[in-house]
Amino acid sequence: MQIQGAVLNRIGDPSPFARSRPLTIDTLELGEPGPTELRVRIEAAGLCHSDLSVLNGDRPRPVPMLLGHEAAGIVEQVGADATDVRVGQRVVMTFLPRCEQCEACARGGITPCTPGSAANGIGELIGGGTRLTRGGERVLHHLGVSGFATHAVVDRRSVVPVGDDVPGEVAALLGCAVLTGGGAVLNAGRPQPGETVVVVGLGGVGMAAVLTALSVPDVTVVAVDPVASKLGLATDLGAHRALTPDQAQAEGIKGRVVIEAAGSARALEGAIGLTGAGGTTVTVGLPHPDARISVSPLGFVAEGRSLVGSYLGSAVPARDIPGFEQLWREGRLPVERLVSDRIALDDVNEAMDHLASGTALRQVITF
Repeated sequence: MQIQGAVLNRIGDPSPFARSRPLTIDTLELGEPGPTELRVRIEAAGLCHSDLSVLNGDRPRPVPMLLGHEAAGIVEQVGADATDVRVGQRVVMTFLPRCEQCEACARGGITPCTPGSAANGIGELIGGGTRLTRGGERVLHHLGVSGFATHAVVDRRSVVPVGDDVPGEVAALLGCAVLTGGGAVLNAGRPQPGETVVVVGLGGVGMAAVLTALSVPDVTVVAVDPVASKLGLATDLGAHRALTPDQAQAEGIKGRVVIEAAGSARALEGAIGLTGAGGTTVTVGLPHPDARISVSPLGFVAEGRSLVGSYLGSAVPARDIPGFEQLWREGRLPVERLVSDRIALDDVNEAMDHLASGTALRQVITF
């Protein structure tokens, strides 16, 4: 079938992207789903910093590639072996499929699936191959999803069904922003009642971490970001304190759990400095591969502190998304408040500029 999608043709084009236009909205042919695959009509797709990182070359991928990895939609066709999903069901797409058979999957979310990561790296589905062409030219999949399109073929292992009462844009954010930020809090940080959680970097992932930390009983949440508007929103969402990095340092803020979601070496150094004795710094940001940090190792030993990385929130999507879905249903995780703008597919280059400026929270393409 023919679909419309945003294809990245070149990596490293200069900004503003509204002028260089590295993404083109094209008509593509979408192949039939294989036995373990589904065809999904996309309802909503969020723009995440990981998409920008491909665009600007921080995390290069092969091209041409149909971008987008945070999306949700309605199942339209089911492969012969994907019998536990029905046509008409809403599904959340996740950007790291899990085979549940490799040694990495056996670690319960701590390490990324090996076959899933390999497929993502070459732009194919976990079951092998691609389902996208443009005028006879093969177009690659982005992280097994390619959600910046009207439709997608994805492997069953890349989706998690959710209830019909979950709006499409909420479902989309559950698959990346909430799973990554919220999972980092609950799976890697594991705050206990009476403790302080500090979140450094208030983009979509960081703000999702704030919301998730607020859902934990008797936890104090401190939000840290240099952008005043984001501090205001964090306060509106319920953060107990909202401070610039300089203010947090000057006040001697210390957290037992500190989440770094800015994706910069400087932010990670700051997050380590805000981590109290016995505390854990959890980093979920994806800085440039050449980025380096400078810290004193003494504090890790003398104060019993730790630094851990968390990819996809150290989550098992099939296990964790239903939990976040229930928190949303109970009113304890107002995911819809993370949406800063709703845009059309044609506006994706301009939206990447807003993302790069650091002022956007979560822009969502609606179809």
